[in-house]
Amino acid sequence: MKWFEYEAPTTLADALAILDANPGACLLAGGTDLLVQLRAGRKQTDLVLDIKRIPELNEISFDSASGLTLGAAVCCAEAYEHPLVKQHYPALAEVASIIGGTQIQGRASIGGNLCNAAPSADAVPLLIALGAVCRVVGIHGERELPVEDFCLAPGQNAMNPGELLVSLRFPAPLPASGAHYLRFIPRNEMDIAVAGVGVSVTLENGAFKAARIALASVAPKPLFVPAAGDSLKGKPVSAESLDAAAQLAKAAASPISDMRGTVEYRRHLCAVLTRRALEAAVRQALGQAQETR
Repeated sequence: MKWFEYEAPTTLADALAILDANPGACLLAGGTDLLVQLRAGRKQTDLVLDIKRIPELNEISFDSASGLTLGAAVCCAEAYEHPLVKQHYPALAEVASIIGGTQIQGRASIGGNLCNAAPSADAVPLLIALGAVCRVVGIHGERELPVEDFCLAPGQNAMNPGELLVSLRFPAPLPASGAHYLRFIPRNEMDIAVAGVGVSVTLENGAFKAARIALASVAPKPLFVPAAGDSLKGKPVSAESLDAAAQLAKAAASPISDMRGTVEYRRHLCAVLTRRALEAAVRQALGQAQETR
């Protein structure tokens, strides 16, 4: 590993000033990916900037109108144990609980999982399905962009030099809505997904009012499939509607063959996992609708 300097600012202003003066610095939120990459020589830097002590990056807050704000450095364990996340975003709590093992979850963050921009990232399809928005801040100002526009290619995200991800904002859950993430892995846990699917649905009068579907491990980046979700709008909740959306998700996938699975197998999984994830999200939405009656 190449020698590097280490800084751990406690304010966002200080972090941005350091980053502006050192555009080649690597950001450390949990370090579970970065430290491995540095040791393996896949990344090199003169400065590691630890952003985990900055208050804005550790925020968890919820408002019934504006939704959830999740700081980019909030570790997975804190996210899935937080009562507001568990109550209002159970699918997010669940996906945070399957990223790595217990020790990893005490360091790794949802924001870091997104910034790493791995095609197989477990959190990202669900973030897309939930309509999360990234708050990105630099020395010259800040901007927002949808999660589906954040990952550009394997290991490459949409942040410019001198910018960092401060938080993710999730819209408030709508009545009769549900979400779910489902993956297929060769082993029971702590493995990279052969394919994964994140979905969200909103129901109204026995039909789909809205739906969003995103895929993992079947394209060069986490893949938003708006056509699959849009196909459900206005359709009754039925096996035929789910199967049609699942086939559109399968058609959108552009996987590769590797040691975990072939192109054909991954495409097949896209259809199976999409249908099953939609079924789980519908069950959650129907349960929520019954609770509010």
